[in-house]
Order: sequence, then C-alpha cells, then structure tokens
Amino acid sequence: MRAVLVEVSMRLTLFPVLLLAAPALANDGFGGLSATGLTFGQTDAVAMEEENLFIGIDTVAVDYVFRNTTDKDVTGEVIFPLPPVAVWSGYEAMMNLPEDLTQPDLVGFTATVDGQPVDVTIDRIAVVEEPWVEGRPLAAQYDTPGRDVTAALERLGIPLTLDFATVRDLLLSFPEDKRNELAALGLAEYYEGDPANDIPPDVWGAWSIVTRYHWTQTFPAEKVVKVSHSYTNRPPGGLFYWTDPPEEYQAYLKDMYCIDAGTSKAIVKALKNPQGTEFGDYGTSWNISYVLRTANSWAGPIGRFTLTLDKGDPRNVISLCAEGVRKTGPTTFVIEKTNYTPERDLEVLIVQPMSQD
Repeated sequence: MRAVLVEVSMRLTLFPVLLLAAPALANDGFGGLSATGLTFGQTDAVAMEEENLFIGIDTVAVDYVFRNTTDKDVTGEVIFPLPPVAVWSGYEAMMNLPEDLTQPDLVGFTATVDGQPVDVTIDRIAVVEEPWVEGRPLAAQYDTPGRDVTAALERLGIPLTLDFATVRDLLLSFPEDKRNELAALGLAEYYEGDPANDIPPDVWGAWSIVTRYHWTQTFPAEKVVKVSHSYTNRPPGGLFYWTDPPEEYQAYLKDMYCIDAGTSKAIVKALKNPQGTEFGDYGTSWNISYVLRTANSWAGPIGRFTLTLDKGDPRNVISLCAEGVRKTGPTTFVIEKTNYTPERDLEVLIVQPMSQD
C-alpha cells in the first residue's frame, strides 16, 4: 500500500549529557506536522527493548522499555522538538495548528517515566529555514532546522511567539533603522502599500519557531526504565481526488504510499458520491509521516516493535509501504517486528469520504 504531504516532522530526542557516573498536499490542502519518537543521540549504553507505537489521525502515543546495559548510570536531557513552524502560519491559515497560537504547548505533549508524570519544560528558538528541496529527508527538519536567529530577535525586542498579529503590529511600529536591520538579516520584508487603492503598508516575517519540550532523565545501571509520551497529531491533508487507474499526475502518490490495485479500487469506491458525479467524487485525506529511523541511535535493534495504525472510521481507506500489515479491528492495523532496525520512515495515507450529512 503508499499520497501527498506537506510535512513538518516531530520527534522526541534524548541528547545525552552521558554522565556515565564515571564515563503532502493531496489536490488542495493544508500543511501540518509529521511525527517521530524517542532517540538518544547514538549510544551503546541504553537499548530499546520494546517500542509500542500508536498512530491515529488525532493522536500519537508511544510506550518504550529501555534497559541500561552498562554498570554505570547514564543521564541525559530528553528533548522533544516540534519542527520549525513559520511565524506567519497563522496569517495564512494553511496549517493544522491550534486556533490559539499564543499558547506555548501546540500539541498537548505529556510524558511519564515508570508511570509517573514528568515535569516538562517548554522553550523556543527562532530559525530561518533553508529553501525547500524535493526529497529532503524527514529527519532534516530536526537535525538542521535552519539558521539560529534567536539572539537577533531578542536583541530587537521581538518575542518568540507564533501570534503573528502581535508580531506584525510590532514590526510595523519599528523605525526605519530597525526595519533596515531586519531586512538586512533576512528576517522580514516590508511593503509600502498603495494608498490610492486603500492598501495599507504591511510586513512579512521570514523566521520560524522551533518549540522544544525537555527534561533530564537518568537510566540507572543495569535497570529497566519505562517511558511513555503522547501528543495531538496534527498531520497535513486536504481535499482528495482519485481515479482508477491512477492518472499520470497521481503516479507519485501511488509510489509514495504503495497504492496497489485493490487499494486503488477501494479508494474510488469510498469516494463515490451517491448523489451523482456532477461535482466529481471527492473526499479528504490525511497524510501522516513518522520518522522511524531515529530508533537506530539506541544500542542495537529494537527488541520488540509493535505499530498500531487507526484509520479512524471503517469507511476510510488506509495505504502505506510496509510488510506484515495485519487487520485487527474495524479501523485498526498492526505491524509486529522483532530485532527490528528501521530502514525507511513511515508515510501513511488515510482517505475519508465526504460526509453526506
């Protein structure tokens, strides 16, 4: 099985201090956030014995069992960064984001360690992202999110917020010297407007915000630690149209999501409008991306890996590139692996028919 996405990935990363006590858019759509899991910046000390990953349209939840295989404690900072989100995203209203962009927590992130809630700190940095390049790996948004401009914004008195209206008003209030400095740094573009046509002056902010959730974690020597985290899934998606056989422009969706002949027919059937074809057979799609290969930074392969996918409604159709997919319920599918080393990241298409209400 394999459909379109405009993604901004999410992942949970554990950057070790290593205190070893001695040592896409389908047709017409909107952008969103892709996802990923917990990593530990390449270590041979802590193994991932189990990973139970649940991915639904609205929720991502992961349960891990880690074991410190050494005779020394390992301590590090657990970091869950969201991918860069453009500061003007709210202005465009083209992102699957909360309505209130003034709140620091965009995805309702929660975590527990051995069943106890973790006190998570949230902070932010500002970056100017590199130009989009086709084929860029999902993980690149975390590894190299862009040029850090946090200090420049703080020096100019610009808050690290996604509340574009507040930022816009502030930038428009700046005197000419500050405007010129912002432009020289590649942080903003000012527009004079057109008074004759009642078009006021305006400005466009060019940076993005990276939100990071983090806490300090110790893996005791030769002990097991159970870590769980969950958050609201905010994938891209939008209006979706499909034909069988696929048209030429749909070929890349077929390849991305491994849409085989049976799935192609199932999508067409699901999208068929019972009221006739006058306006075409359209539905909506969710394009979920998840970076699996971050698990390769732990010691050895994943001992036991279980992926549960929930397509949300029995009428929906799901497609992805994976082997060993087993249907376990009206909306759920499971993949199980042992001694698993992910070789590719996960791209999931969920197509849902239009509501007939």
